[in-house]
Amino acid sequence: MSKKTKAFVYQIICFAILFIPLRYIIGMYTGLSGYWIPLTSFVIATIVTPKFQAVRTNEGEKLFVKWLFAKQVKEIK
Repeated sequence: MSKKTKAFVYQIICFAILFIPLRYIIGMYTGLSGYWIPLTSFVIATIVTPKFQAVRTNEGEKLFVKWLFAKQVKEIK
């Protein structure tokens, strides 16, 4: 599997891990209803989810992650 594909899969998995519980929590503990519940969950999960990116370097393709709660970009091996 290429690094770009891994980055995409990691991004989807992390998004789903955050979106599903957020949707449940927002539905149970806020006054929102209808389409506002998944829309709010989507926006929050999009902001909070770590961002994965594959970058070509002189040593080859590398996978990096940047997260809102981490100060620096980290390389994933």
